[in-house]
Amino acid sequence: MSNAPDRSPLALAMDRGALFSEACPSREVLKHLTSRWGVLVLIALMDGTHRFSALRRRVSGVSERMLAQTLQWLEEDGMVARVSYPVVPPHVEYSLTPLGREAAERVQALADWIETSMPRIGAVWAANAAE
Repeated sequence: MSNAPDRSPLALAMDRGALFSEACPSREVLKHLTSRWGVLVLIALMDGTHRFSALRRRVSGVSERMLAQTLQWLEEDGMVARVSYPVVPPHVEYSLTPLGREAAERVQALADWIETSMPRIGAVWAANAAE
């Protein structure tokens, strides 16, 4: 396969086979970024810094434990910055890093596509249910 400049990084990575390799570390990042909660947290943080409780209200349905785990994963991957202030009660804020902003823009595009495609997806669901 050629490394032509018009080929996307994903196409080039797929040529190499790294993404399909069980041992590829990118799979963990992919899991964190594309999980339901990962996508929603990244999109929620696109409009600025949030405290944990504000994020939990914004991302309706996420448990406290799952939100904490998701934020930890995204922080470890360099997508989210966590700032803890030495006050009582504890004050912790989360924001996107530059890398996280890039990722958020990309998953937001996918989320936007899903939302605008819901009428077509719903029609497929209905057709499948009728079978």
